[in-house]
Amino acid sequence: MPHLFVDVSSHGFGHLAQTAPILNALQDRRPDLRLTVRCGLPEAIVRARIRGDFAFIAGCTDFGFAMLNAVSIDVAETARRYRDFHADWPRRIAAEARLLADCAADLVLTDVAYLPLAGAAEACIPALTMCSLNWAELFTHFFGNADWAAPIHAEIQGAYASAEHFLRLMPAMSMTTLGNTRLVGPVASLGEYRRGELAARLACDDDRIVLVAFGGIEHELPVDRWPRHPGIRWLVPHGWGIDRTDMSAFEPLEFPFTDLLASVDAVLTKPGYGTFTEAACNGTAVLYQRRSDWPEQDCLIEWLEQHARCREVDTENLHSGDLADALTALWRMPAPLTPHPTGIAEVADLLDCRLNKMR
Repeated sequence: MPHLFVDVSSHGFGHLAQTAPILNALQDRRPDLRLTVRCGLPEAIVRARIRGDFAFIAGCTDFGFAMLNAVSIDVAETARRYRDFHADWPRRIAAEARLLADCAADLVLTDVAYLPLAGAAEACIPALTMCSLNWAELFTHFFGNADWAAPIHAEIQGAYASAEHFLRLMPAMSMTTLGNTRLVGPVASLGEYRRGELAARLACDDDRIVLVAFGGIEHELPVDRWPRHPGIRWLVPHGWGIDRTDMSAFEPLEFPFTDLLASVDAVLTKPGYGTFTEAACNGTAVLYQRRSDWPEQDCLIEWLEQHARCREVDTENLHSGDLADALTALWRMPAPLTPHPTGIAEVADLLDCRLNKMR
């Protein structure tokens, strides 16, 4: 049977959120699929999203950007990492090609690492990549004028160009400098509406429930100093160690994240593909903090404004906890038609057809 090797970026949870529903749909079509997943996220998190049997390799071949927190980039550290990563680029490609050959990979899929694409090309293994962004375009945004950047950008761009297709998952950046792009619909997991169960667990039948989730990148807020808003219950990360009667950690509830997202009244987050598309496709309202100089966010926000109830909150109000008026206005907005994640079937069909050619 063909062997699909998948590399999932661990720059937050959004890349896994894009990849998992597609792999689940593909495994429904091909229950005998031999699947290997490499990712730098904890294995338990990966297996909670991707169903079925697959081999797991702990590791990451991209870092994207070094982050100070969920909304701010450490530009100097990011520049250092890119220079180090590309210092001996041919050696990295050769090592990756050997790994893919040793794994007997028949097809490589990434979201959105570029080294495996270069390695696959070296090993003569067909490869595809997919995402709403690519590191070449973001690299140019931040480092395009640096005197050291041009050779590194050429290597990143060349790796992406070697793929059979770059599948642009809507809502996506334009990627006009790549000639192998193919636009597909949005990708998002659909959760089960479990509001009654959630409210019972929290003992808050009449309260509005707001989930605070910043996409897997550390972003602690001073919620312990927020004022209490009667009628609002907050769900916050367990690691924040908050002990307040109006706040509960969401991890001990042991709800799948998409079930939780589908069952709350709003999510407080940053612009990110996974949370934005999953909130919209599950009919959940979104309050978001804009990211500092992140070029992908414009297309995400534009799409969300068309497909979900959403409002921006500024940093001052976010840190003070003065959010009641914004939430009230958010809940008064008319709900648009819920979008359907058509990209799941589109990409799964493409992968299925590509694997059929290898029989």
